[in-house]
Amino acid sequence: MKTRLCLVRHGETEWNAGRRIQGQIDIALNALGRQQARAAGRSLQGCGLTALYASDLRRAWETAELIGAALHLQPQPEPSLRERDYGIFSGLTYVEAEERHPEAYAAFAGRNVDYAFENGESLQTLHVRVTQTLQRLAQRHAGEAVALVLHGGVLDVINRFVRATGLDQPRDFLIPNAGLNWLSVSGGVWQIDSWGETAHLAPGALDELPA
Repeated sequence: MKTRLCLVRHGETEWNAGRRIQGQIDIALNALGRQQARAAGRSLQGCGLTALYASDLRRAWETAELIGAALHLQPQPEPSLRERDYGIFSGLTYVEAEERHPEAYAAFAGRNVDYAFENGESLQTLHVRVTQTLQRLAQRHAGEAVALVLHGGVLDVINRFVRATGLDQPRDFLIPNAGLNWLSVSGGVWQIDSWGETAHLAPGALDELPA
């Protein structure tokens, strides 16, 4: 029995466009982000999705509502799919974060898995939170196809979980806004069926930064 999950990164926000770290700050989609969400919804019609979950942060929730309108599905909130809490980096651009907190930024950029931002969350903590939720939802919907709307940092750890790649390794994949990422699991074995699909979007969907 195969279970399929379509993971959708939220549409673009003004902070994405400005390369500003959102973390768990509640930022809305911009006009392009709403267009991207509608396009994602149209592309998922006919895929047999039976349920739709989303992070309760506004940018993910708005994306899920627009996708759900196309699929006739009501999103269900899943707070454990929230973005990583970036603590003192939240609200800063990557350049500002490096200038103001150079030692912390070095740990962040070097993917120190145990480093937790001041008032924030480590990669290891994020990994546990997200992978437990992913497996719980997959078990709940065994044999079905479901969609999850979430965030770039969340997708980063999910990709590594499925591929059994270390959290400390440099990223070798893209995480575009409103991109579609299909996973499947059968007999406890996970695999990536496709990643970073953007054919439904206009060119230029922004990648999660930094790599």
